[in-house]
Amino acid sequence: MKNKLILTALLATSALSAQAQVKPEDAIKWRQSAYATMSWSMARIDANLQGKYDKEDVLKAATVLQAIANSGMGALYVPGSDKGKGWVDTRVKPALFTDGPKVGKIAGDFNKAANELAKAAAAGDAGAVKTSFEAVGGTCKSCHDDYRTK
Repeated sequence: MKNKLILTALLATSALSAQAQVKPEDAIKWRQSAYATMSWSMARIDANLQGKYDKEDVLKAATVLQAIANSGMGALYVPGSDKGKGWVDTRVKPALFTDGPKVGKIAGDFNKAANELAKAAAAGDAGAVKTSFEAVGGTCKSCHDDYRTK
């Protein structure tokens, strides 16, 4: 038991140390890459809902969204990454770094919606996918409205 506690403490310290060493420009690049991947996945699902529904394609895209939602992306909002350049200039508003409870709620809502979307996609229920897809989009929009420059 004691060894397990020591190992857990070491892993937690290593994770915090690694997070602290992330350069702001790298954090911005990784965030931008994840958001571009999410956008592509959302577009794939939307195309399926608008045209011929391919359960496997929807499931792949929903699984990507779910993985990113559960990845702990909040760790990429390191101090200094509220301005600067990744692949392009960041569009995050400084308020994202100070509105902790509100940002946490939006992130939690996104996480929950992405998990529900993946569940609906796995079941193959196009109606449930549409409803869940709209919920995911709503969480994206709420964050963009408040924390992303135009």
